[in-house]
Amino acid sequence: MESAFDHGNRAIGADGSPLGSGKPEDLSFLCSVINSSKLQKVGIGNNKFGGVFPKCMGSLSTTLTRFSASINEIIGEIPEEIGNFSNLEVLHLGANSLSGAIPSNLRNLQNLAVLILNQNNLGGTIPSFLGNLTKLLELYLEGNNFHGQIPSHLSNCRSLDQLDLSENNLSGAIPPQLIGLSSLAIILNLSCNHLSGVLPIEVGNLTALTAFDISNNLLVGEIPSSLGDCIALTSLRMGGNFFHGSIPQSFRWLGGIEDLDLSQNNLSGQIPAFLAIFHSLKLLNLSHNKFEGMLPREGVFKNATGTSIIGNNELCGGLPEFRLPTCISKSFESGKIHMVILSTFVISGVLGLALILAFIYLCWLKKKVTEQVSSSMDDSRRNVSYGTLLKATDNFSPMNLVGVGSFGSIYKGILEENQIAIAVKVLHLAHHGALKSFIAECDALKNIKHRNLLKILTVCSSSDYQGSDFKALVYEFMDNGSLERWLHPNASSSHGNELPKRLNFVQRISIAIDVASALDYLHHQCHTPIVHCDLKPSNILLDVEMVAHVGDFGLAKFLVGSSLDSVANQMSSMGLRGTIGYAPPEYAMGCEVSREGDVYSYGILLLEMFTGLSPTDDTFRDNLTLHSYVANALPKQVLEITDNILREERESHLGPYTPPHWLSKSDGIFQECLLMVYNIGVACSYEVPGRRMSISGVTNKLHQIREKLFALGLHG
Repeated sequence: MESAFDHGNRAIGADGSPLGSGKPEDLSFLCSVINSSKLQKVGIGNNKFGGVFPKCMGSLSTTLTRFSASINEIIGEIPEEIGNFSNLEVLHLGANSLSGAIPSNLRNLQNLAVLILNQNNLGGTIPSFLGNLTKLLELYLEGNNFHGQIPSHLSNCRSLDQLDLSENNLSGAIPPQLIGLSSLAIILNLSCNHLSGVLPIEVGNLTALTAFDISNNLLVGEIPSSLGDCIALTSLRMGGNFFHGSIPQSFRWLGGIEDLDLSQNNLSGQIPAFLAIFHSLKLLNLSHNKFEGMLPREGVFKNATGTSIIGNNELCGGLPEFRLPTCISKSFESGKIHMVILSTFVISGVLGLALILAFIYLCWLKKKVTEQVSSSMDDSRRNVSYGTLLKATDNFSPMNLVGVGSFGSIYKGILEENQIAIAVKVLHLAHHGALKSFIAECDALKNIKHRNLLKILTVCSSSDYQGSDFKALVYEFMDNGSLERWLHPNASSSHGNELPKRLNFVQRISIAIDVASALDYLHHQCHTPIVHCDLKPSNILLDVEMVAHVGDFGLAKFLVGSSLDSVANQMSSMGLRGTIGYAPPEYAMGCEVSREGDVYSYGILLLEMFTGLSPTDDTFRDNLTLHSYVANALPKQVLEITDNILREERESHLGPYTPPHWLSKSDGIFQECLLMVYNIGVACSYEVPGRRMSISGVTNKLHQIREKLFALGLHG
């Protein structure tokens, strides 16, 4: 075993080596290293070690951070002496023949992040003290003989993102506190137990969860509609229970689902048509229920091998491979045809009337500008004079020009009255749409207030010294400029001597959280929801503390009378909104703006922030997009597609020394966080609006990523 020591006796590594004979004394070699005061890691997994853990284990160094002996032939009980390793972060004893209960001394492992005891013969109840291990990220106890109820104390593990208690003898109800633990982001598996009662509505809190399995239990009642809030799910298995009622309509939000199993329940009603438009859905099992009506013929229902509907005797139609009876035609079909024809005439008339009204509106618009601007700004934002802005910007000197947009130029200035630094956006009124942009921005900003929105200080709506119309918006000046200048300094900077700008991992996550928080406020917390319509790096400004502020509301739109449902299917006469590369594809087809459109732009922005590639980069040709580029690379090429600055940060954090035979935990978490970011970006930028992630779910998941990075010692 000496050859398996690293320099300084910090680690013992024998993972995967053909060591051990299955004899009782196999693990006695551990006693030879009890004097290694610097020992940090022991890895002897995937071997043939037999026997029991020796008593001398209690004398191993207290500096031990990782102990792995999985996939061996070890018997006996887990030694209580393991509780002496107060610095232990990973304990992996899975796939052995260990028996007895989980020792009470494990409560002392307050730094434990990963506990894997799966596929053993452990018994007794799951101890409630596991809930006191508040740093726990992963808990795997599946494939044992645990009985009794699931302890509600596990909900105290606020960082827990992976929990597997399947294949045990657990009974009783699912604790609402646990099923509502929003940190669970990767897997929650409670299958193959004897759990009873209803599925708590708190399940809707699992908005970041990707895999949920409660199959083969004794659960009853209807499927709670709140399950539709778990929009990050890719696998949902609920088969082998006693659920009744219909499939909730809220499931329409689970557009990223790949594997859905509702088999062997008492579900009834018609199969929802929205399942046929879930492009990610590859496996669908609805067998042995009481579904009725017509079987869809599109999407997953075109795949007879990936879809199972046997045991539903009231179904009809579908592809011939399903061997279902032909559906009886309904008498109202002819009536529907007449309604379609009538609707066509009505829509044509409405569109004609809309064109007339639009012409009248354009004639009236310019006359009302001054009145509208006045009503848009409260007393604290009175008009400032042209002369004041002229003096503040040194006659709009090119030296003070900090940016040029579609409808205006932005200058840095200093107000003489109070020496406040300001950014002045001077509208190019000769440009088509500039006047409308000015009004839209005033309207959007007059009643909103959020720490991540660019604050407007005042406006100027008057004439210049030549008598021409002059309109400008005055904002707080953001010391660190736009996100565009940080992501692409060479392309966006007009200052040749400017030092390269570098954003680390935590800074990028924090900026992403700031932008998501701003969107969540605009979409869901304003009295009238607002869609920004032009989210991109140049419209995100960073203050002196690197807090992000979303600006430029020149294309913003109010969703007047909107509900929580998307308005993306309503037709718009306003043409394309947004910027090429960031505007969602449905806008190009004439669809009305929507919250989902902003989410698409956000997804592209997030992918750009971590790959360092603009969506209009020359890399993206022949139908290759930033979305598909990232989606095709995941999960194996997560580092290859990442910005070089972040890869350098990873190498710097790992340091020059990595022990042999060990996969660095830090590197694993670093890459896991990157993968989570890319999955969010991809989930936000799907072509189909209904499949996109909710912005509130995005914010929640990004907070979890930042907490993981903080735990690694990474900071902004």
